Amino acid sequence: MTAMALSLPIDPAANDLLNRNPLALLTGMLLDQQIPMEKAFSSPYVLSERLGHDPDAHELAGYDPEALVQIFARPPALHRFPKAMAARVQEMCRALVDRYDGDVTRLWSDVADGRELLRRVGELPGFGRQKAQIFVALLGKRYDVRPAGWREAAGGYGEEGAHRSVADITDAESLRRVREFKQAAKAEAKAAKG
Repeated sequence: MTAMALSLPIDPAANDLLNRNPLALLTGMLLDQQIPMEKAFSSPYVLSERLGHDPDAHELAGYDPEALVQIFARPPALHRFPKAMAARVQEMCRALVDRYDGDVTRLWSDVADGRELLRRVGELPGFGRQKAQIFVALLGKRYDVRPAGWREAAGGYGEEGAHRSVADITDAESLRRVREFKQAAKAEAKAAKG
């Protein structure tokens, strides 16, 4: 995985892992909820340090669930909800092993179009429609995974020049603009609730 690559304001070694290990990237996306984006995308690197090597779908799928929770929960915890997220990562890895023999790149390597890519990502445990669209945008914008119709499948996250998600972060300025978009969206949602 190369292309433009991801460049978040996190440890360079964590960025490097995300850019060379598709499972680390997918895990970061999975963890990106209810914690800061930087924490979510740094956690795969911390996981790899605790495992002693890069994450592997086969290994994580078969890992002792309680031992995996301990790895996630050890301070600093990999997520605000380490037990739930350890289980979610393991479920995702089991799905990857069952459907793609543990090879994350097979999620996108032979898709017919963006709709099929969105469907495949959305079928993974922990990936609702919005998260799947953001991941499709991330693949297209940062890693040149661009099956026909990928922008449409990614919805607003696929738009050129958008600043809506992790897919749009290339530097400090783009990070600031994504944060502003997210804050405005939260305020809008809160106002709609009344």
